[in-house]
Amino acid sequence: MVALVSTVAYLGLEARAVEVQCQIAPGLPAFAVVGLPDKAVNESRQRVQAALASLGLSLPPKRITINLSPADLPKEGAHYDLPIALALLAAMGVTDAEQLADHVAVGELSLDGRVVSSPGVLLAAIHAAGLDKGLICPASQGAEARWAGGIPILAAPDLIGLLNHLKGTQVLPVPQPGEAAPPRPGPDLAQVKGQESAKRALEITAAGGHNLLMIGPPGAGKSLLASCLPGILPELTPAEALEVSMVVSVAGTLEDGRISRARPFRAPHHSASMAALAGGGLKVRPGEVSLAHLGVLFLDELPEFQRNVLDSLRQPLETGEVTVARANAHVTFPARVQLVAAMNPCRCGHLGDPALGCSRAPRCAADYQSKVSGPLLDRIDLHVEVDPVSAADLALPPPGEGSAEVAARVAAARRVQTERLTGTPWRTNAELDGAALEAQATPDAEGRKLLLQAAEAMRLSARGYTRMLRVARTIADLASAETVGRIHVAEALSYRRQPPRA
Repeated sequence: MVALVSTVAYLGLEARAVEVQCQIAPGLPAFAVVGLPDKAVNESRQRVQAALASLGLSLPPKRITINLSPADLPKEGAHYDLPIALALLAAMGVTDAEQLADHVAVGELSLDGRVVSSPGVLLAAIHAAGLDKGLICPASQGAEARWAGGIPILAAPDLIGLLNHLKGTQVLPVPQPGEAAPPRPGPDLAQVKGQESAKRALEITAAGGHNLLMIGPPGAGKSLLASCLPGILPELTPAEALEVSMVVSVAGTLEDGRISRARPFRAPHHSASMAALAGGGLKVRPGEVSLAHLGVLFLDELPEFQRNVLDSLRQPLETGEVTVARANAHVTFPARVQLVAAMNPCRCGHLGDPALGCSRAPRCAADYQSKVSGPLLDRIDLHVEVDPVSAADLALPPPGEGSAEVAARVAAARRVQTERLTGTPWRTNAELDGAALEAQATPDAEGRKLLLQAAEAMRLSARGYTRMLRVARTIADLASAETVGRIHVAEALSYRRQPPRA
């Protein structure tokens, strides 16, 4: 007899169907797992044997073969423990195999028979819903699985509780969807004194989903400005929140099924590796650029990152996704982020200040800023100089406008974009392309004339020209203007910067 249990294998944000087949045949006692298992899956033999022993069950003295089909698909992770145990119990006659046919099972087993959490349960639940099946998962992740819809969910705290439920001697409670986590309060723009041009650039960045680079001396407030950005961005829609939570689920950091409506804000240290930033590793996991999907990726001290690590972001910033290529698989993660970067103008940080600047200026600025490649800088829509704040500025009373007022204007601009882009694959002006960009962001005659003159004088690339159109469209949206005019183009061009030449 061969017992069958359904489970999944994770490839990026895709859950692929895997069938766990268990055969108990006469022969010398053995327990083999085949079908391209990794070390964690191979070790499930010991965990499953110990979990069954905790129930008072021992393995039959026969040849036990577990096949994970399809055999050519790599299997990674400890979530195969529970389906392997259930397939083995069904083959032993302890539970009814027909009851398991309508469920997908995922979960790791502890040695005492508890079912403990494993990454990717939300993806498994969505996969099960697509097959019109139920899901068997750890009790601690039942709330997470419930977000997939109204499918039957058996959230088992331990193996004995699950078996009793299947036999009808115990009823497992139906899990409820996890609560939507309230947004965490962050810095308010009212804390920022001075820096009016930088705050204006931040508002445009939030309104259109653009990338931003801030350049200024140490202590000018670049990091504070960046941390204020989540406070003026609109909340995630329910569909977007589910999309972001799928990435968090695969990463294994979705706690108690609490889905957040706040946009992600990730700020990795400049020592981050390419795998940490773009994704990858021995077991492919989403990187910071994917964990910041539909949110903000803040890179402080931009030139201090390794150049090849920064250049790995060029393709995700253009396409909105990152593909990690391996010999046996290509894994794709979403990466539609707003890149916000901050850097000093030179290594000493005080370029242009005769009292504090070093003796190598201006050569030191060109050397320092050249650590960031031109193609990456070309993908950043807005470049803004952040001037140092004097003691006199700090003594001034707080500004009358804070994050709430700016957020209201940003929300209004986003609503205009949502109405305009309904029925298209784009969400914001920063994603506009092709005919839609030409139709919606082409300036009037005066604006077009200025843009062409500036494009020739500033030697804008085709990408730079396109990004200027997108920024101008956002500025027009903030001004509630139907058409992009000369004044909107002029402001967009003021945020375009060419890297200094040596």
